[in-house]
Amino acid sequence: MIRHSTFLGAAVVAAALVAPNAPLGAAGSAISGTVKVTGLASGADAVVYIQQAAGTFPAAKPVEMDQRKMQFIPHVLPVVAGTTVKFLNSDPTPHNVFSPDNEKYNLGTWPQGQTKDHVFATCLKPPCVYTQLCRVHPEMEGFVVVLQNPFFAVTNKEGHYEIVNVPPGAYTLGVWHAKAKAQPKPVTVGADKPATVDFTLGR
Repeated sequence: MIRHSTFLGAAVVAAALVAPNAPLGAAGSAISGTVKVTGLASGADAVVYIQQAAGTFPAAKPVEMDQRKMQFIPHVLPVVAGTTVKFLNSDPTPHNVFSPDNEKYNLGTWPQGQTKDHVFATCLKPPCVYTQLCRVHPEMEGFVVVLQNPFFAVTNKEGHYEIVNVPPGAYTLGVWHAKAKAQPKPVTVGADKPATVDFTLGR
């Protein structure tokens, strides 16, 4: 399938990315903060997320992970379980996409301008992390992080994040990073009362 579309990755690596299908009800607020990774100069590409939220959350609209300049872009892509990811090849050389994680898959190899889709529907215990690799170019690596709900954000290079439209309540806030980890933290969100949670990740 040939696809000509605007690139969506820039929105993902911004300070916040939250799917638009938050539950209706009381006015929501925001959770924001900073993630620092010990030993790394950049705080980018950490996923901060609410581990479990009440209700059911339909899959968001399909999102795109590009292969451009020999990189997966965005490098880290969080999605709600059931979301379709469209893998686009924007390079003049053929690329492959496969993952050795969870149920495993190999989408094959395809030329510039084409996409192949994969539905991330089998995550039993979020977060389910899928490493994205290319058999043609083994130096390439990206990550799809499958979550239970749309209340998540990806940090920018300064480590900042913001999760918006969070319904009032008490939650556990988790963080995922490809090279470091930290324990979850509790957070309580009130109507129109933002919360701040910072993380320091160890390697």
